[in-house]
Amino acid sequence: MFSLSRASNISAGWRNSRATWINALLVMTLATLVITPALGETEGEEEASGGQDRESKALDSTATQWSFQLAYQGIPDYHDDILDNGEPRPAGNNDFLQLRIVAPVPLKSVTLLPRLTLRHYENDAGESGMGNTELFALVIPKKWDWGVGRVGIGPLVTTPGSENVARDEWGYGLAAAVVNTSGPWFYGLLFTQSWRGVDPLVVPAGESDTNPLGIAPFLNFRIDKGWYVGNGDMVARYNWDNGDFYLPIGIRVGKGLVRPTSSWNFYFEYQTSLIYGDWNGAAVENSYRFNVTYTMPVGK
Repeated sequence: MFSLSRASNISAGWRNSRATWINALLVMTLATLVITPALGETEGEEEASGGQDRESKALDSTATQWSFQLAYQGIPDYHDDILDNGEPRPAGNNDFLQLRIVAPVPLKSVTLLPRLTLRHYENDAGESGMGNTELFALVIPKKWDWGVGRVGIGPLVTTPGSENVARDEWGYGLAAAVVNTSGPWFYGLLFTQSWRGVDPLVVPAGESDTNPLGIAPFLNFRIDKGWYVGNGDMVARYNWDNGDFYLPIGIRVGKGLVRPTSSWNFYFEYQTSLIYGDWNGAAVENSYRFNVTYTMPVGK
């Protein structure tokens, strides 16, 4: 199966200095959430999109608009093959309910784009609880926004989840995104990298406090009358400790409804695993997602 070369170890100097900037990023993220509501109520009409039409913006979580997403994902099947260590591959949670909110803060020379994701999971034993809540705030300078697309980077924080269905620990790191629209195409990449907020002395031998790198490519093609197809919410993961790589693959069929002051995005998505042979964690065999997203311009 597919494998990437093992990444080089992080230098000791980087590890020693990381706590300082992690704390600064956390403060920045929390401050962004505090000031967002006040700015959102006083902001005027939506700024000119510079070429990106509203139908495309309904699919774009980096556009300067409020976004409220509710999704349910059922995962009835996981691959049950044998790992290289001779043990059976573990299964994951059965399903989750997701709420995601994007709350933009347009300023004079930069746009702050906080995104909060909450998930409630249930496992095969009937246990349920909150997953690791994720919060990141993309910072998008005006010169990095060319109207039909943009680039942003910012802090990322994950909070502890229920120990039955998630990790009971904090995580700190960075998120970065680049998106673009070209005719009927909307595409881009989202990267996330975080480090576990744990005592390095309690990390098992052969592991580190570095979480896997998340790589989420997305590609959507608008067909006609709001209908579109895409590759879905596929997040590839690369394990820095052992070079393992996991790549899901999926297909999404959706419809966007653009209203005078708001938009809706409905979609159904199927996903499975494409590359998972040397991945030691759970590998989805079949999953299904149902989603509805409501968006509205800032100030509405």
